[in-house]
Amino acid sequence: MLEKLQFLQEKYEDIGVKISDPDVINNQSLWQRLIKEHSDLEPIVGKYKEYKASEEALKEAREILYDKTAEDELREMAKMEMDELEDKIQELKEELRILLLPKDPNDDKNVIVEIRAGTGGDEAALFAADLFRMYTRYAERNGWKTEMMSLNETGVGGYKEIIFMIKGKGAYSQLKFESGAHRVQRIPTTESGGRIHTSAATVAVLPEVDDVEFQINANDLRVDVFRSSGCGGQSVNTTDSAVRITHIPTGLVVSCQDEKSQLKNKEKAMKILKARLQDKATQEQQSEIAANRKSQVGSGDRSERIRTYNFPQGRVTDHRINVTLYKLDSFLEGEIEEMISALITSDQAEKLKAVEA
Repeated sequence: MLEKLQFLQEKYEDIGVKISDPDVINNQSLWQRLIKEHSDLEPIVGKYKEYKASEEALKEAREILYDKTAEDELREMAKMEMDELEDKIQELKEELRILLLPKDPNDDKNVIVEIRAGTGGDEAALFAADLFRMYTRYAERNGWKTEMMSLNETGVGGYKEIIFMIKGKGAYSQLKFESGAHRVQRIPTTESGGRIHTSAATVAVLPEVDDVEFQINANDLRVDVFRSSGCGGQSVNTTDSAVRITHIPTGLVVSCQDEKSQLKNKEKAMKILKARLQDKATQEQQSEIAANRKSQVGSGDRSERIRTYNFPQGRVTDHRINVTLYKLDSFLEGEIEEMISALITSDQAEKLKAVEA
């Protein structure tokens, strides 16, 4: 591990020299790539420098402790410092092991979040709206921006389907484990007998796909335009601004009608389609890997029940990591950091096991 860290530090310093070279600066594509690589290496190199400084301080403290000519008070201070440094070095080693794990190339990307009501009728649609509110509030807490892509409302204030984008650095790294089936247990307002009903909604979190990364053959697309219509007759356009795009090879269909401009609807539909196609390819690849070893957290199976929101008990339970939090109200207001941190920690632990196996 230390050899790899030393190599990364030398690489970091070498890139630092290159990005100041006028010839490299004039080559903007190369300069931008090196700047990103330098930025990506900075956290691990900084932590490695801290580790080396702590090791050096421990060596000096040990020399004082075993120096028989040193005063007793100084040796006692050195002993206390050694205990602190040994604990710190152990913590730094664990942090460095995690930083050395292969990074998901999508972690820094914006995300497209798709929420669909499942079993439970109107109650499932209302739960989908609750999840939408939860994620948008979480985005606000992180200073991220939210952009509506597509929605299909119900007459009771819920959503049959809602698709939106969250824009912010690290959005995918924080939200990627939210994909799956979310279950709610509560008494609907329409339930006169006070019985608890169980409903569900599915969530898909897809990284935004750049045009450079993923290109679609125009001949594989069928684009239809039609007149958009809103819930209850609202937002009915007099022009054919709504867009439906069908990817013929896969049969994937995306519709967008929220913008008044046909061009904007087409742009949004293409963003969703690219993300879904990329996700489909990723899911197929992960299915092959999962046949040999399935990750506890990151299987990404949309049908997998990942979490239960129990209103009578005021709890939320994540079934993948067996974590239960008794703060359902604040959780649905976007205070989901504790659960997300637990999921990330669990995923890192699984990856460390795989590396060490």
